[in-house]
This record gives sequence, structure tokens and C-alpha cells, in this order.
Amino acid sequence: MIQLGCIADDFTGATDLANNLVRSGMRVVQTIGVPVEPLAADVDAVVVALKSRTVAAADAIAQSLAALTWLQAQGAKQIYFKYCSTFDSTAAGNIGPVTEALMVAMGTAFTIATPAFPDNHRTVFKGYLFAGDGLLNEGGMQNHPLTPMTDPNLVRVLQAQCKGRVGLIDYRTVALGEQAIRSRIAQLRDQGVGIAIVDAISNDDLIRLGPALKDMPLVTAGSGVAIGLPMNFGLAPNVSASQLPVTSGLKAVVSGSCSVATNAQVAAFKRAGYPALGLDPLQMANGANVVEQALAWATPLLPKGPVLVYSTDEPAAVKAVQAQLGVEKAGAMVEHCIAAIAQGLVQLGVRQLVVAGGETSGACVQALGISQMQIGPQIDPGVPWCHAHSPLTGAEGLHLTLKSGNFGRESFFSHAFDALA
Repeated sequence: MIQLGCIADDFTGATDLANNLVRSGMRVVQTIGVPVEPLAADVDAVVVALKSRTVAAADAIAQSLAALTWLQAQGAKQIYFKYCSTFDSTAAGNIGPVTEALMVAMGTAFTIATPAFPDNHRTVFKGYLFAGDGLLNEGGMQNHPLTPMTDPNLVRVLQAQCKGRVGLIDYRTVALGEQAIRSRIAQLRDQGVGIAIVDAISNDDLIRLGPALKDMPLVTAGSGVAIGLPMNFGLAPNVSASQLPVTSGLKAVVSGSCSVATNAQVAAFKRAGYPALGLDPLQMANGANVVEQALAWATPLLPKGPVLVYSTDEPAAVKAVQAQLGVEKAGAMVEHCIAAIAQGLVQLGVRQLVVAGGETSGACVQALGISQMQIGPQIDPGVPWCHAHSPLTGAEGLHLTLKSGNFGRESFFSHAFDALA
């Protein structure tokens, strides 16, 4: 019987959430999709990772409700719907529609929403989402190829997606602690508000928020709120929650993210002298066997150290490719190609694999036949190492990390392997 049941709208976001739960003392397994087999371990929380962030809202709702049904059957005492700390979704969804569908299914009239994650420089102030010192829409997310964020006002963004009213619990209320937050929730409910954006500018705010959410059936947030929830179940940080099997095997990185952070990480990896191969989407579209070429390039290099295969590029280059191929076709083609390369790398003996990009991570774990992952130690805020079993690896399994495009220090790709060692 699990304590906390989590539904994440993409695979990197799921590990981001699981990472914060593990750091706060919960034993966590992440499943790839709704499970069809028993859990591989006795755990306090399960994070069901869906690939629902950019699908049609109706499909995202159906997947999320299926996850809810399974988690409730496992005895979950509270449900956590997790989305990205950049809150990126279109006016048609999917955060609002999924939240309201979960509320109806659970028979609850109120929940909160906040993507705040101060450890990764995502803060919410007066309802506005900041990335570092600037508003979110000024830091690169306005150029996201699938879900551009052009409005940093989360009340406005979420209201456009919701049928019910959206309100705000501001920083002054949060600073006063549990009772003030509970009073504000009661006030908003009396006003007919169903979902409230919550300000948080520090981890202290999230920890103050945690106790006020103890009796809330459904919580929706980025991963930051997770640091204040395990204490509600009587749990505290402990080393054993993050232990993984001993590492082995070759090392590789595959990247399909086009975020500002990942562009810098690719450049840093190359400056450090590591081998890196860039993929050309137009060559893929013209029928070149890019997968075979990449694996032939990597084979002699892998025994010498980590290699990187990437399709990361600057926004202008990405838009040029999208203009020729179409947004959906270009994205799906690159994801499929990188997933096939990841599969080939594992067949070549890679047992330590870093994957960058949410959609790319989803494609890769599916190509590797991974259904569950044990969550291990943090590399950087929001990004842990995990251990999983794949039909391609035998009993030894595979260490992998699924990195959101926007997360991680500039030297993340090389640092990740140092942290695992």
C-alpha cells in the first residue's frame, strides 16, 4: 500500500519529481506508463510517467485517469499531478484539462497549482513565473518548438485552459505558514475558486506549504512541492532511500533537447574534448541511414570514454527545419532516430546512459523496453541517476538519467558520470 501516487506528464518530469521525493526520505519507483506487472520493490511512492505533455488534451486526460485508477487501487492516500517547472502548455491544454478531469474523478472541488522549483531557479511571485532573475517568457521558453510560453502570468495561462475559476495564494500568505494558507484556501473556495496558483520564492515557502496540503486529495505542481510532502507521512531524509546497484559498462549521452541549457551543455562537452556527433534532420528526412552511421562512429570511441550523439540546435535552425518538414513530423522523426541510436548503444555495451530532453527520454525508454526504474542519488537539482532492467541488458540492468532540457549545470554531461562513479 503506497502513501503517495504521482502522475507525471513526461518522463524527465517524472524523475525530477521522484528525485525530490527520494531526497526527502521516500523510497520511490517510477513506472513507464500505467503498470501491467507488479512493482519491483516495496516503496512509499510510485510515479507513473506518461508521455502526455504535448498530446491532444483528450488523450492526456484518458491516460491520466487510467493512471489515477491504478494508483488508487494500490491504496495511494494522496495523488500528485506533476507538470514541468516551466508550466509550458498551449491554450488548449494540457495542465488545466487534466487537473479538472482528475478533480471530477476524485470528487474534490479544490486544488493548488505551482510549478515553483527554487533549486532550479523557478520561482512564482504574485502569480508570475520567473526563470532565474527574469520572467519565463524572456529566457528562451518563448521559443520552445512545441509549447512556447509567451505569458508568464500563471493565473491567466491556467484560466484560459480551465472551465472553473482560477485564483492566487500570494507570497504574503505563504510566508505566514500553514494556518494562513488554510484560511486563504477556505476563502477562495467560498468565492467559487477551484484551483489556486501558489507563490513560492524559496524552499522555505514550499516547506511551509507542505503541512497545509496534508488533507488535500489532489495536489498539482512541478517537482518543488515534493520536498514538503514526505513529512506529512512521517518520513525524513535517509541515505538508504537512494541506493542503487554498483555501476558497470560503457558510457554515452544522447540529446534531443533544443533548450538554451542543453545547447550550452553540448558545447561544454565538446570544449572538454569529448567526442560528439551532431545529427542533421534533413539528412534523416532524405533517407540517410543516420542510425547506422552514428553507431559506426561510436563503436571505436566508446571504450575510451563517454560519447555524445545530439540533434540539439539553436532556435533559428530548429525553425528552419520545422518550416521544411512540419513541427510534428520533425519532432517525431528526431525522437525516433535518437531512440534507435540509444537502443544500438546499449546493444554495444553502454550501461551508463544520459538522455537529454523530455520527449526524447520518452522515446528512448520505450525503445529500450523499460517499464520500471528505481530512483537513486541526485546529480543536479531535479535530475537523479536511476537503475532499470531492459531486455537488452540481461540481469545487470542499466544506469540511466533522464534530464529535462532546461535542467543541469553547464558541465552536466561529464559531471553525471563522475557523480555516478
